[in-house]
Amino acid sequence: MEMMLLKNIKDIEALVRAINECKGDVLLRSTVSNEEFNMKSQLSRYVAIGELCKEHGDEWEIYCMDRNDEGRMLQFFYEIKGE
Repeated sequence: MEMMLLKNIKDIEALVRAINECKGDVLLRSTVSNEEFNMKSQLSRYVAIGELCKEHGDEWEIYCMDRNDEGRMLQFFYEIKGE
């Protein structure tokens, strides 16, 4: 399970699409508190998106529980970095 730090995610819809393509659970964890959200759960996702949109939206890490999903998420980060 590899951690990826979220920074300046402006396209939340693209993030959600990337997560939807993942087969396993995708966790969003705060780097400053003990909060953790399973992004495959619709309820958790709504709360997590609200947190990402707040002032400190860059204090989050994303974890893929399925190693095969890490490549998809890394591709997502590569694509948004190029924008």
